[in-house]
Amino acid sequence: MDLQPLGRISALIFDFDGTLIDSAPDIQAAANRMLPPLGRREVSLKEVQMMIGDGVPKLVERCFAATGDIPPPEEFDACVAAFIKDYEPRSAELTRPFDGAVEALQGLKARGFKLAICTNKPYGATMAILKALKLADYFDVIIGGDSLPGIKKPDPRHLQAALERMQAEPDHCAMVGDNHNDVMAGHGAGLAVVLLSHGYTKTPTRDLGGEAVIDHFKELEAALAALR
Repeated sequence: MDLQPLGRISALIFDFDGTLIDSAPDIQAAANRMLPPLGRREVSLKEVQMMIGDGVPKLVERCFAATGDIPPPEEFDACVAAFIKDYEPRSAELTRPFDGAVEALQGLKARGFKLAICTNKPYGATMAILKALKLADYFDVIIGGDSLPGIKKPDPRHLQAALERMQAEPDHCAMVGDNHNDVMAGHGAGLAVVLLSHGYTKTPTRDLGGEAVIDHFKELEAALAALR
């Protein structure tokens, strides 16, 4: 297959939650299976959307902070492990790709692009969702939040590992994400950043500092071609 770049871009690194997939409903369901047995209230979908992006320990911490006190370390660590054990096998019950995501991936692969995922979601849950949604084969590299010990976004080394595994140069690669971690990691790795406005972010998307903001995946190729 001949490579057909878009402008200077011939490789992409994607965030996962809030970028390619709307995973908040399954995460909310798992949170609400955890909280009431501990004597806490359930959390709303909107609350959960604002908790996503920094990995499971931070998500669980935010669930506890929103519903009372944060448990002591040993109890908290057990809750994180229990959340992962419960969530992973049920992580694709309600989760769906965002509109246009699959078609965008198909178009990029047809152009010969190298594609990676860098997410703070655990690798096991990431793979379970990719397989359930039949998305795994689009990606050359998949790096989860627990794939590199002690390294996750916004640390640019998370993306640099994907670049190395794809054998891609920063000048010819862009980050596609939805929140501040993606911008910080992308810029730290020398990548331009394209943001989807449908994501999970406390800060308005257009204030995050990405090189481009799009509202739908049908705009992605034009945004990539326009990057300088």
